[in-house]
Amino acid sequence: MSEQHYLELCEKPVQFEHASNVNNVFFDEANKQVFAVRSGGATGVVVKGPDDKNSVAFRMDDKGEVKCIKFSIGNKILAVQRTLKSVDFINFIPDYPHTEFTQECKTKNANVLGFCWTNWNEIVFITDQGIEFYQVFPDKRSLKLLKSQSINVNWYQYCPETTVILLSTTVQGNILQPFAFRNGTMSKMSKFEIELPVVPKPAKLSLSERDIAMATIYGQLYVMYLKHHSKTANSPSAEVVLYHLPREGACKKSHVLKLNTTGKFALNIVDNLVVVHHQSSQTSMIFDIKLKEPDCAVNTHQPVLPARSIHPYRIPLSGPTVVPSQPPVPCQLYSSSWSVFQPDIIISASEGYLWYLQVKLTPTVNLLQDKGKLMDFLLRRRDCKMVILSVCSQILEGGEKGSLPVVATVFDKLNQVYKEYLEAEQSYIHPLTNSNSNNGYLSST
Repeated sequence: MSEQHYLELCEKPVQFEHASNVNNVFFDEANKQVFAVRSGGATGVVVKGPDDKNSVAFRMDDKGEVKCIKFSIGNKILAVQRTLKSVDFINFIPDYPHTEFTQECKTKNANVLGFCWTNWNEIVFITDQGIEFYQVFPDKRSLKLLKSQSINVNWYQYCPETTVILLSTTVQGNILQPFAFRNGTMSKMSKFEIELPVVPKPAKLSLSERDIAMATIYGQLYVMYLKHHSKTANSPSAEVVLYHLPREGACKKSHVLKLNTTGKFALNIVDNLVVVHHQSSQTSMIFDIKLKEPDCAVNTHQPVLPARSIHPYRIPLSGPTVVPSQPPVPCQLYSSSWSVFQPDIIISASEGYLWYLQVKLTPTVNLLQDKGKLMDFLLRRRDCKMVILSVCSQILEGGEKGSLPVVATVFDKLNQVYKEYLEAEQSYIHPLTNSNSNNGYLSST
């Protein structure tokens, strides 16, 4: 049955102390770190990331409930939010003062919704009245306001790969204002509107941050909107609408992913595929926005493969009462306690596990009958060579020999990719100025 599961949780998850009444768990999307904060930090904070060598353990004074906690890039400065008005900082740079220092938000009567590190010493406060961009001086234990922008904010999203912050504005929340950060500068990008299935009267907040995610797909930044089924709008099922968000120029609706069902969903991006998890059926669907559908202004996509569950996962038992021969216990997949983060992270705070979601290509060979479409799909995936060889073997000499047009289609696609590779390689070769050199050409590859 395992050949039916094309999604799986990574074999070696990040393990941390599970959430409890004395232990709060936080996740930092920028550094991919899990913070286990016991008793407000007084009895210890343990930070675990993708690499175990980067684990950090320390203690803080208990100065109240921790609302948010994140390290700057490189674990140089720790930021902790305990109140709605300020953020505390602790240096983790050797030979710098370890004493806490505090920065209150500048905007009068504003509440801090959260913060994002955009560099090792640059941080953005997001308040309900706008954003404040600061530079942190760890040696002086102070911050300098670089730039601010007043705007009513309902909630925000952050994409660390592109250092873009997205603010939900207006009463309905569906006017989104992005800001880009780079090398100490803050740039206001073009705002855009999310098309709501129903416009409420009187107006009220109608777009939830749970239904918006930002991710990079094929090198481009997209805002993904989970558009739920609406009886009044007479739409039969939910869909994911992708808005392409360029650095410059207008954000445009570019793709629609048809889910063909309703319910609770969550989104991941794995190997440039959009993965949509459906809780009630405990299955997931994958979409490839590069697979072209019939020409239209907005590309509409169906799932590439039939919906399938993530491969069953077993959690090894641990602790002093465990008998060595005791078998691992099955993990409850699609649990209501799961939290999904971009691009490919699933966290179970109640069990103390962080997994990376992975795509298995071998099962796709028999699930995608159209060999031309299968080749288009496989050629865009990492680690695809052995699977493509198995497809070629199958259509040439296997029990499911392909017809001549099928064989031709498969090899045409392989030849096209090889041609593009050769042309790209040629474009990276530059003649040296010294034509007498034995090494007449220098390849930058």
